[in-house]
Amino acid sequence: MSNAIEELLAILDLEPLEQNLFRGRSPQSGWQRVFGGQVIGQALVAAARTVEGRDAHSLHAYFMRPGDPAVPIIYEVERIRDGKSFATRWVVAIQHGHPIFSMSVSFQVPEAGFDHQIAMPKVPPPEDLPSEAELRQAFLEKAPEPVRRYWQRERPIEIRPVDIKHFLSRKPLDPVQQVWVRASGALPADPEIHRCVLAYASDFTLLDTSLFPHGRIIFDPEVQAASLDHALWFHRPFRADEWLLYSEDSPSASGARGFNRGSLFSRDGRLIASVAQEGLIRLRRTSS
Repeated sequence: MSNAIEELLAILDLEPLEQNLFRGRSPQSGWQRVFGGQVIGQALVAAARTVEGRDAHSLHAYFMRPGDPAVPIIYEVERIRDGKSFATRWVVAIQHGHPIFSMSVSFQVPEAGFDHQIAMPKVPPPEDLPSEAELRQAFLEKAPEPVRRYWQRERPIEIRPVDIKHFLSRKPLDPVQQVWVRASGALPADPEIHRCVLAYASDFTLLDTSLFPHGRIIFDPEVQAASLDHALWFHRPFRADEWLLYSEDSPSASGARGFNRGSLFSRDGRLIASVAQEGLIRLRRTSS
């Protein structure tokens, strides 16, 4: 197991403080803000620890304040409802006495029913694409400093973009991208861990898509970017340590907000999850 995966599993293993109350920590990686996917994953862990016999099938979250990685995050879970088939939980993440994030989660008893899905896009398999090590060797020397820092860190999620030209130029592109993602090491068998790791990973690359038509990237120092909300639906069983295709598009950007959608497919073409997110994409004001 890689050090990055061990660290991810450690931050997802929340400390119980009291009934419905948990404490989480952030990795001390030098970042000034807490990664949004971390808070989503930890909040899902907190909610899941108050439910038995049901699996998370959807979550809807709002980011309210930037997280402080230097101090713990307290997760308070409210047990909204426990029905025969469904259970609902409300989670609030708190730092410095204020809520920084809230999320509702719905859980369902597994059952059979109608079954259909959209088709997976036809893209090269991950084995035919450059690995992260190959990308670093080929492109990082000429890449902007924020991009170099991003790719040089050991990360728990391995990413293989089908196309990387948005990293290398400011040419406007269609607001569409496909990215292969997986945990960078083997995960325990517990399906709940795989759902929480996928929730963590689902915040990677998505907001970038809304910047493609404007020749910008998320690391652009002239762009202020942050997740505002995040919704995730789990459709079918999966393993987060196997390659998943994250197919993303951005139907709209307006009012300094970019709207983005994502579909996650397994290698054999099963649609395993869907994502929607709106994020802040604002040009920073420069002094004249």
